[in-house]
Amino acid sequence: MRARKKQRTRDALLREALERFTAQGYEQTTIDEITDAVEVSQRTFFRYYASKEEVAFAVVEMVESKFVEALRVRPASEGPMEAMRNAVTSAWTSVDETIQSVIPVELYMRTYRMIESTPALLAVHLRRSAGLEEGLSQLLADREGLDVDADPRPRVAVAAFTGVMRVTGQLWGKGQDSSLETLRELSERYLDHLGPALAEDWRTAGPCAGPASCPVRRTRG
Repeated sequence: MRARKKQRTRDALLREALERFTAQGYEQTTIDEITDAVEVSQRTFFRYYASKEEVAFAVVEMVESKFVEALRVRPASEGPMEAMRNAVTSAWTSVDETIQSVIPVELYMRTYRMIESTPALLAVHLRRSAGLEEGLSQLLADREGLDVDADPRPRVAVAAFTGVMRVTGQLWGKGQDSSLETLRELSERYLDHLGPALAEDWRTAGPCAGPASCPVRRTRG
C-alpha cells in the first residue's frame, strides 16, 4: 500500500507538471505551482524528481529504455539494422502500456511538441539523443564483436536509424492524430525507405550491388 501511494504521488506530480508545461510553458511553470496543485511539499517533489528538467523527460526516458531493452534481447542471428527494426516493432506494445500507465498518449504528444519548441529543452533533448546513440552504438558493436572506436559501422548504422525515428517523431508531433498506432505506422513506413534512401543513385530502378556497379551521375539537371 505504501509503495502504491508513492507511485500515485509520483505519477500525479508528473502529470500535473506536463499539463502545466504544455499549457503555459516550461519556463513559466514553477515547482511551487506543481506541488500546490498536487497538495504536496517541495521536499516531496524533489524526493521523486531532481529538477523540472527531469520530470519533463521522464516519459521520454521510459520510452527510450523500452527500445534499448528490446534491442538488447534481439537474437544474435539478426543483422544490426534488422535487430534495430525488430526491436522497435516488438517494443510498441510495452511502450503503449508504459505511456498510458502514467499519462494519456495525447499529453505525451503535447509534451513532445513542447520539448521540440522550447530552446532550453531542445538542447537537452539533442544532448540526451547523442548519449542514447553512443550507447546503442556500443550495444551493436558488442553484438557484432567489434571495437566501436575502430569500426565506424555501428555509429553510422545507429545515426541513420535514429535519424529516421527522429523525423517520424517530428512528423507525428506536427500531426492531428495523437495515437501511437499512427506513430507506429509512420515509423515503419519511413524505415521501409531507409535502404532505398541510402542507395547511391535514387533514379535507378533498384539498389546497386556495389560501388563498381553503381553508375555515377555527375549532373542532376
